[in-house]
Amino acid sequence: MENVPLLEKIRNIGIIAHIDAGKTTTTERILYYTGRTHRMGNVDEGTTVTDWMLQERERGITITSAAVTCFWNGFQINIVDTPGHIDFTAEVQRSLRVLDGGVVIFDGTAGVEPQSETVWRQARAFNVPLIVMINKMDRLGANFEHAVQTIRERLDARPVPIQWPIGAEASFVGVVDLLEWQAIAWTDELGANFRPIPMPDDVREAASAAREAMIERIVETDDALMERYLEGEELSADELRAALRKATIAGHLQPVLCGTALRNKGVQPLLDAIVAYLPSPLDVPPVRGETKKGIQERPADPAAPLAALIFKIATDPYAGRLAYFRVYSGELRRGMVVLNATKNVRERIPKLLRLFADRREEVEVFQAGDIGATVALKQSFTGDTLSAVNAPIILESIHFPEPVIDVAVEPKTVADQDRLIEALERLAEEDPTFRVRMNEATGQIIISGMGELHLEILVDRLLREFHVAANVGRPRVAYKETVTQTGVADLTFERMLGGKPQFARVKLEVRPAAHPDEGTHFASVVPPQRLPEVFMAAVRNGVLESLSSGFLAGYPLVGLEVTLLDAAVDPELSTDMAFRAAGAQAFREAVEQAQPTLLEPMMDLEVVAPELFIGDVLGDLNARGARIQALEPRPGGTQAVRAFVPLAKMFGYATDLRSATQGRGTFTMEFHHYAPVEPAQLDAILYGRG
Repeated sequence: MENVPLLEKIRNIGIIAHIDAGKTTTTERILYYTGRTHRMGNVDEGTTVTDWMLQERERGITITSAAVTCFWNGFQINIVDTPGHIDFTAEVQRSLRVLDGGVVIFDGTAGVEPQSETVWRQARAFNVPLIVMINKMDRLGANFEHAVQTIRERLDARPVPIQWPIGAEASFVGVVDLLEWQAIAWTDELGANFRPIPMPDDVREAASAAREAMIERIVETDDALMERYLEGEELSADELRAALRKATIAGHLQPVLCGTALRNKGVQPLLDAIVAYLPSPLDVPPVRGETKKGIQERPADPAAPLAALIFKIATDPYAGRLAYFRVYSGELRRGMVVLNATKNVRERIPKLLRLFADRREEVEVFQAGDIGATVALKQSFTGDTLSAVNAPIILESIHFPEPVIDVAVEPKTVADQDRLIEALERLAEEDPTFRVRMNEATGQIIISGMGELHLEILVDRLLREFHVAANVGRPRVAYKETVTQTGVADLTFERMLGGKPQFARVKLEVRPAAHPDEGTHFASVVPPQRLPEVFMAAVRNGVLESLSSGFLAGYPLVGLEVTLLDAAVDPELSTDMAFRAAGAQAFREAVEQAQPTLLEPMMDLEVVAPELFIGDVLGDLNARGARIQALEPRPGGTQAVRAFVPLAKMFGYATDLRSATQGRGTFTMEFHHYAPVEPAQLDAILYGRG
């Protein structure tokens, strides 16, 4: 295996895109041309390396982010191929958290699509520098200029083409390198060989104009180059490349390339661009974390104390439980004892693995800037920090969206009961957007996820990977509960517990939170001399434990301000157990008085359909209670409708849309916010008629 290169020769990148833009195909071609595979994987044939799960190969989509290491011209490239389907956006989010740069793939026939917008926003939120690949230039309707224009307009970005296509659709044969002012064409089916060709007359004028525009955009980011350019001085390709690299890393520009991964054209220049323009670990700011001395930085230096973040837990059929991590500083060695600073527990590193999709290579050490995996960590999970024992640090964890779809599951046989619970717990360890809870009223196990496909995949994994047979209910909306008024409860708890009399009195106020999205806040105005800290903590725990099951229908409670107004203690009879019970009971009484209501998930929906059918689409959406946000024209005589719509009204929408548009309409949908259920719908939902 290749030696681990110096820090400046490492690139940690993600391949991100809308579903079906060619993301996995591009990754497979990268692996082939870098020598990591000897046969090109094909999505349609189910032979891809990064999509290695059975469910991925059957459906032709990426479900989990797969990590793989390859080498190009002396550089190590750690690649994460992320899902494109909106149900698995959390996979994209946790990958972006540990990446230094990204390659965004766009379909040359469609340009920016809804999920493209989502991943672009996510990448910018994490300050991840991006380069762009306009893919599928061989397809009917491919339009490089239009694709670049959609990036500029819809993403508020500054794309700068550094290539210009030679030909389009079936006649696409190569590209003009605008920096070197050189035309190149691919000469064989496998795309391994390309050569310079004379500049075609039919692209010279457009390519020349694009080159001039490229130079202007680059020099705008560098005062010294701008001065020389205005004086009429010729700038070298190396000077422009250096300035473009600096502007890309700063997020000011996004270099744009083009090609067709399926037809093996454009991949090698993409690899060159990854090396040339995306940052090394030395080019990004040092990671920051919380220590006993306050917030500190840890540099990307192997000699610094260890700081590593676990960004994913996965169950491997052969290796067992894998923990994926990014080393930000220091080094992680096989056999090393590290501190899980998040949980303040020690873990031994039994084995270190360099990742190759579903295959692993054992290594002795990972240094600052690298991505790898280890096995058998019993107490470490997604978002935990591994640090040096003598220099603990807690890095910022990863925050995930709330699941919006519930399904009830139960084992088919008594023998499956324990295996079902164990399997669900392991799946929940892997996927932070997957939740498992018990419905206290019915005794059912309720699983929650980001969408119907998300839960369908998880249920399929129960059978295939864990060999657990289960009965699965119909998907239903994951409602939440909140309050609309202020409620106060003054409760005295007097009861025999454990054969001893117990006493506690608490007075609680519950009211709607000013910012419900920030969760529930607990505060106390009772002075410590009246209520010892141990009892106040017991009240808080009683309240927080009660949040999981609401008053109306057992849905979780959110968006509350809870205040402890008063309390009384009996020196002989009061215990923390009594105060915990009193806090829970008083909280439920206060919630009942505060006029509880349901909140439902509102989805951000985009529908694209031919203009002919837009009237029917709008009528159907209005009937579903949608709030139309925008109506935009799109290429090819289509229009896009943006709307907020209740998730409860969207089950089966794919079938209805196909019927209304003769199969020509498409849509994407993602969670946006929770909103109060309309009063007219509340009883119907609560009593099973909605």
